[in-house]
Amino acid sequence: MKIILIGAVESTKLSLEALVDAGLTPSHLVTLHPRLAARHSDFVDLNALAASAGTEVIHCNNINDAETLADLKAIEPDLCLVLGWSQICREEFRSIPRLGSIGFHPAPLPKMRGRAVIPWTILEDVRETAATLFWIDAGMDSGDIIGQRIVRLSPDETARSLYDKQTSALAEMLPEVVKSALDGTLKPQPQDHSQASYCAKRTPEDGRIDWTDTAANIERFIRAVGAPYPGAFCDFGEDDRLWIDSARLAAPTPEYIGITGQIQAKTDGGFLILCGDRKCIEVLEWRSKSGKPPRQHEVLGR
Repeated sequence: MKIILIGAVESTKLSLEALVDAGLTPSHLVTLHPRLAARHSDFVDLNALAASAGTEVIHCNNINDAETLADLKAIEPDLCLVLGWSQICREEFRSIPRLGSIGFHPAPLPKMRGRAVIPWTILEDVRETAATLFWIDAGMDSGDIIGQRIVRLSPDETARSLYDKQTSALAEMLPEVVKSALDGTLKPQPQDHSQASYCAKRTPEDGRIDWTDTAANIERFIRAVGAPYPGAFCDFGEDDRLWIDSARLAAPTPEYIGITGQIQAKTDGGFLILCGDRKCIEVLEWRSKSGKPPRQHEVLGR
C-alpha cells in the first residue's frame, strides 16, 4: 500500500512521526521547499525527518500543477493524506489515489469550515470544539467525516495551546483511521450541510489591536492571534510597532483617567494599558521593532 503525505507545517510533522511509529510510513512526502517557508507561520522543514524515515520527498509550490500531478500519477498511490496544505485539491488531484484523499480540519465539522479556524474559535469564546478527519471532496471541508475527537478549551486558551491540542488529537486519531481506510472498514458519516458555518481568511494586518474595545475582548484577542500566528500589534511613536504576546486583565487598580490606548503605569511584570471600557490590561510579554518599550503615558495606535 502506497501512502502519500502532503503538508509543510507542524501538524504534518506530527502526522509523519505518528505514521512511522505505527508502521504506516508514507512512501512519499509532498512539501514546500524551505525557500517558500514564509507561506506558513507554522512552517516546518521536513526534509531531514522524511530522509530518516525512508520517505521520498517531492517539493512543489502548487499541488494542482501539471508537473506535480504527473509525479503523483507515476507513484500510483492508494491513499493521499493532505495534512497541513492550504490549497484546494482539484478534481484531477482527487482522482489519483485509489482510495481517495483524507484531510484534517481543527473544528467540529460541519461547523467552522474554512480558514483561520483556531483564532476564530478563541475569538468566538467557545468552550468546546473538535478535531476532524474527513474524505476530501469538491467542496470546502465538506466531505464525509471519518474521525472526530472533542477538544475542550480552557478559559485562558491561547492559539498555541489550542494548536497543540488539535495537532495532538490528529496524531492520536490518524494511524487508526489510515489503517481502517486501507482495510476498508471505515464507516464515513455524511455531514449535515444545513448546519455548516464558515470562517473567513485572516491576514497579519487583522492582528491590529483596537484599543476602543473592552479590556476582556482585547485580552481574548491577544490570546487568539498569537504564536504560531503573526500576533496582536499596534503602532506607536514615529515608526515603531509593538507586538503583545501575553497579557491579562489587570488586577483591581486605582481609577485611571486618560486616553484609550494610553500607557497608564509601569508594573513589575510590564505595563498597564487603558481600554475602551476604562479598564486596563497588563502587558506581560511584548516585542517591538526598536526593541524598546513605549514610554509611560504614550498613546498606542494613534
